[in-house]
Amino acid sequence: MRVEFAEEAERSLEQIGDYIAQDSPARAESFTRELIDAALALGNAPRAYPFVPRFERLGVRRRVHGNYVILYRVEADRVFVLLIVHGARDYGRFLLSED
Repeated sequence: MRVEFAEEAERSLEQIGDYIAQDSPARAESFTRELIDAALALGNAPRAYPFVPRFERLGVRRRVHGNYVILYRVEADRVFVLLIVHGARDYGRFLLSED
């Protein structure tokens, strides 16, 4: 199944990379690549990861990669990556705005 990224997910990847680059530009590049690869791998088994509690009705699932969470929805013909965020952040407001 193909994987597509929402604009917000692309922006969040850039922000993650910028934040990590403050300490290590090389690690910023390699880690954002890891996040992208983890998201793209969702196309192989999109239903393998759990729903986000309280957001099941929206079909939002999550895959954890390190301290980060890839939030996505499985649609008829694609996996749609909604957001990539540090696991300690409150991403509920973003998900509610998708409703």
